[in-house]
Amino acid sequence: APTAGLHFSKNLLKRLEIKGVYLPQVTLHVGLGTFREIEVEDLSKHKMEAEYFAIPQKTVDVVNKTKKANKKICSVGTTSMRTIESAVSATGYLKEAEGWTNLFIYHPFEFSIANCMITNFHLPKSSLMIMVSAFAGHELIKEAYAEAIKNDYRFFSYGDAMLII
Repeated sequence: APTAGLHFSKNLLKRLEIKGVYLPQVTLHVGLGTFREIEVEDLSKHKMEAEYFAIPQKTVDVVNKTKKANKKICSVGTTSMRTIESAVSATGYLKEAEGWTNLFIYHPFEFSIANCMITNFHLPKSSLMIMVSAFAGHELIKEAYAEAIKNDYRFFSYGDAMLII
């Protein structure tokens, strides 16, 4: 489970299901490279360590049906986002896949699958923070982090989360 998913109680998951929200699953075995500080100025020079992922056909079917209907596809966590963006077909849809990914997402990345994301507040200079900035825009994320600091939000895996629409 991505740590952003820790915010989902059984009660909340049931309420989402009752409202018709689908909760398809993906797998990503997160490695230490995800949390390692970025030490290069030129982001194209940063190398992510490969991590194993799997996306089953059942998930592909739900996500692609939702995408074709122009509905919201919300990635719960940056790791889930990296997983689905590692398995995009030439036509821009999700495909069944299993293997290793070292995808590093930074601006100006073209996101193909999710159009919203739930994520925790991440450390500066992390691949996670850079991905969130690529998704929402650097200025908006700077504003969100300033607000979080001003209001004593908790950071890291067991901290507070934000919904980016």
